[in-house]
Amino acid sequence: MTSRPALFLFLLLSCGLQMPARALAASPAASDAAPNTLAAEADPARQALDAWLAAFNANDRGQLEAFRDRYEPTMDVDGMLDFHQRTGGFRLIRYEPSEPGSAQALMQEMDSDTVARVRTTTNADAKQELAIEAIERPADLRIPRLEQAAAIDALTARADVQAEQDAFSGVLLVARGEQVLLQRAWGLADRQAGTPVALDTRFRLGSMNKMFTAVSALQLVQAGKLSLDGTVGDYLPDYPNAEIARVTIRQLLTHSGGTGDIFGPEFDRQRLSLKTHDDYVRLYGARGPDHPPGEAHRYSNYGFLLLGAIIERVSGQSYYDYVDQNVFAPAGMRDSGSLPEDAAGPGRARAYTRAANSAAWTDAADTLPYRGTAAGGGYSTAGDLLKFARALQSGKLLSPALLAEATRRQTPWYGYGFSVAQEQGVPVYGHGGGAQGMNAELRIFPTLGEVVIGLGNVDPQAVSRLVEYYQARMPLTQ
Repeated sequence: MTSRPALFLFLLLSCGLQMPARALAASPAASDAAPNTLAAEADPARQALDAWLAAFNANDRGQLEAFRDRYEPTMDVDGMLDFHQRTGGFRLIRYEPSEPGSAQALMQEMDSDTVARVRTTTNADAKQELAIEAIERPADLRIPRLEQAAAIDALTARADVQAEQDAFSGVLLVARGEQVLLQRAWGLADRQAGTPVALDTRFRLGSMNKMFTAVSALQLVQAGKLSLDGTVGDYLPDYPNAEIARVTIRQLLTHSGGTGDIFGPEFDRQRLSLKTHDDYVRLYGARGPDHPPGEAHRYSNYGFLLLGAIIERVSGQSYYDYVDQNVFAPAGMRDSGSLPEDAAGPGRARAYTRAANSAAWTDAADTLPYRGTAAGGGYSTAGDLLKFARALQSGKLLSPALLAEATRRQTPWYGYGFSVAQEQGVPVYGHGGGAQGMNAELRIFPTLGEVVIGLGNVDPQAVSRLVEYYQARMPLTQ
């Protein structure tokens, strides 16, 4: 499961900001900030921007609380501290022209290649609204592409450094066509036992599991048992909330149904008693939408749990049996599944997390759900995920036409259960996953025949950043 998706298109932070996140890489040296006029420096929005950057980079609760109290009362300080841990802070590249009453600048994460546009805007109450948007690198900051072998060498060297610094533990795999260009393991699968990560280590997937749910639902659409325009109420006629009952399968698949999340105090209290999809529906089913269905796109773990319940009702099987028989088996994925955490799982890595501002990894078992669901969780290996990617592209799992629809932008950042983007005009789709003690990425470049996979048993964004590092340098020609 994942409380916030590690997508390469969107990163939802606990600070309440929705930030389109793009998998990009860094320039070796960014330009200095442009000269600024005294008038610009005196503008309240610009002062707020500078004050936020100073407080954020200080990584100090007191300074962030002072910023919140003066400039943005709704800012979640804990979310910002968590965001700092994930980014290492920001380095100012340059200020950009902005409209009156606002200020914006380009910044680069200290711990990754990601470039973001940070904007402050003065609202009607004379307070500031902060927006952080990860963007494609401007042309003058673009990283030169490498030849294939050099790009693989650069990724390997980067992973070596991260592993030596105890910041990464996992497996990376890169394949083009039938050739596997890289498949290597780093770190420990079990720190207490000293068990090293192996190529066949099973890693928790987080939200990457949503792809299996989407493929399952689309198979049922293909078979005429589900309709994309059918509603929750059509397939779950006893659903307790009338507004959610009108949400369509299409809206569930695109995170546009307003179905909300599952994580929070209630989940924490009942984490181990939530054992089936029906358990989740009983807990959250009376809840109404958090926005009018179809009028916004907000990442929704609960929406995919509903898809799992619908798959069970329509197929007459448990979600797990359906996926095993109709996704894993045809793809040849023999090391993937969603057994409960207390069930014996040979080769399954332990999950490790770090508390805020701590360098020590601790076992994350107490944060894990009872078992993975249609919203996320479960486990797989890098080799199995390569089989999944190849089965998708060969038509074993979905018809080519339906796969094309699923991996086409149905929203600015998502298809039907797949994240969808472009890397300098080259299409890429897949999914990421991330929560405490897990980080996973699958990215498929269909026109290049390339598949990039990263799996880890440590916190986000350890794996995601390595995949992004490679994606920014990989060749984009066949």
